[in-house]
Amino acid sequence: MNLKRDIFGESPRFAVLIDPDHEKDERLESLLGFLSKGMCDVVLVGGSTSSSKSIDLLIKRIKRATEKPVMLFPGNSFQLSSHADGLLLPSLISGRNPDYLIGKHVESASIIYKSGLPVFSMGYILVDGGQVSAASYITQTMPIPPGQVNLAAQTALAGQLLGMKCIYLESGSGAAHPACTDMIAAVKKTINIPLIVGGGIKTEHDIRKAIDAGADMVVVGTALEEHPHEIGALFTAFCDHVAI
Repeated sequence: MNLKRDIFGESPRFAVLIDPDHEKDERLESLLGFLSKGMCDVVLVGGSTSSSKSIDLLIKRIKRATEKPVMLFPGNSFQLSSHADGLLLPSLISGRNPDYLIGKHVESASIIYKSGLPVFSMGYILVDGGQVSAASYITQTMPIPPGQVNLAAQTALAGQLLGMKCIYLESGSGAAHPACTDMIAAVKKTINIPLIVGGGIKTEHDIRKAIDAGADMVVVGTALEEHPHEIGALFTAFCDHVAI
């Protein structure tokens, strides 16, 4: 497996975010059934409160269902598992809370290093998704407002200059709406590393807009946790649009 190529290929990627807190939800089994049919390019695993034990169990279940890359997307320093294929290591560069810029990373650095997991450092940028997100609440940071397009772009560029391997524009789990297309386009124009867009992506229209604006990966999470059967329509719409 060429992990970097599989995650960030030449064409956009469709990623599914699964929260380990919902590992026992019966709807997860339905979603895994769809994933077994190849209806995604990447699986991200992470949440705001999950433990390493629940993540281990979940990743084992996911890997029984799909051969697609399974990447950790940790919400805290305890969400690590050697069963994953790699780790997207976020630094909250849009905020000014030192714990989420570097503090939590120091706590887990030795564990991550010893795990041998491939690590992709990620500049994590919270943007306003229309409601207070769990990430914003837990990190005690303010999201970037939709009108501050240049601020988002310059923040992403700063992340790239600091050596980040990718940028994640995040509206937050269950956001009322995703990052605005003007912001996605401005960030994409400013950086030359992969751009991930997630939070509030619920419809085929949302996916098409994010791709057209420049997203290299779109992430769908809450919408599929609530309605796993919708992954078929969303993934098909994604594939059809990328092929145009």
